[in-house]
Amino acid sequence: MVAANSVPSDAAPVSSRLSFEPLRSSSAEVDFGVEVSPGDVSRLDAAQLDQLERAVYTHQVVVVRDQLELCPRAQLELTRRFDPRARSYGHGHRNDLMAKSVLTRDLVSIPEVPQVKLLGNGRIYDHEGIPEVELHHPSHHGFHRDELSAEEEERGLTRFYRWHIDAALYDYHPPKVTTLLALQVPENRMQTVVYGDGSGDTLEVSLGSTAFISGVTAFERLSPEWRAFALAAKACYAPHPYIWMKHARSLANGVGLASECRELGRGDLPEVDERALMTLPLVWTNPITGKRALMLHAYCVEGLIIDGRRIDELAEVRRLLYALMRPAIAPARVYAHPWRPGDLVIFHNRGVWHSVVGSLKPGDVRVYHQCNLASSEPPLGPMA
Repeated sequence: MVAANSVPSDAAPVSSRLSFEPLRSSSAEVDFGVEVSPGDVSRLDAAQLDQLERAVYTHQVVVVRDQLELCPRAQLELTRRFDPRARSYGHGHRNDLMAKSVLTRDLVSIPEVPQVKLLGNGRIYDHEGIPEVELHHPSHHGFHRDELSAEEEERGLTRFYRWHIDAALYDYHPPKVTTLLALQVPENRMQTVVYGDGSGDTLEVSLGSTAFISGVTAFERLSPEWRAFALAAKACYAPHPYIWMKHARSLANGVGLASECRELGRGDLPEVDERALMTLPLVWTNPITGKRALMLHAYCVEGLIIDGRRIDELAEVRRLLYALMRPAIAPARVYAHPWRPGDLVIFHNRGVWHSVVGSLKPGDVRVYHQCNLASSEPPLGPMA
């Protein structure tokens, strides 16, 4: 990890320097993430914003405490700071398509600032112009092929929901960053993530954590053969991917989908614009550090191009992606953020994968604001 005192710009006056400390983790293999104490992020000066921006690209995950007063408009403007030409929400602005998507239950638009989404769990009243809404914490029930039993959940067992990046992957470039603000957090209790993939792996997490892994570590820890494969491969993303995969089911560890032929055919999708289809390299380069990261959303991939040859057999595509991705989520490499009210997490969406974690009960109220913006430019490939 880059030393904390190396993050601030040398051009900034001493009085403007922000203080950065590494995030606490139980594993030395988690070598990313810092906590910063700048006070009100909506009042940072230009030099401090430069320092914060560099910290996000350098450390991938930045936690800012005590931001309960951050309004949706200020959160949008902070997010836009990382990509001033970005305008649309990361998944676009067409409500008719979102309504057909697998994401529709998870996100509610803030009326005056629709680029900021309300998410969480429980019934919420009079919130930012929303009179009443029932929020649903994403659950593996109905989405994973093999579900935990009620008895297992009573014992405190849970799952990763879906390892992913925030991206439409059709018509819109992946956002550079996501900002996630915790306004209300349920009572803290510990749960045990069970991977359920035959490995016996488990991970202790606090209720409702958001788990992160480093795409840089995911790439650098691959064998030389798999690194060469990742550098040579490109992912072909499905048209309207979150509609295409809405009936498919996830593997137990959240790394990808089971191949059960449950995806929608072209004739069952909204009209497809061939110009909007997206093919991206599997390895992206950080514009600040120059480090390369394994970055993809396996749930949305329908094909692979390897040295100019396309593979369309979905089971084989998923087998190859699983082999690339599964080592990265080993328990020692996962940082599961234990939320406090007022936590603002800013993460480099082109440098980490993340997953919702935890099984919440109806009385576990969770209220968050999320913002990410479809980028004005594609990610840098491995040769950048």
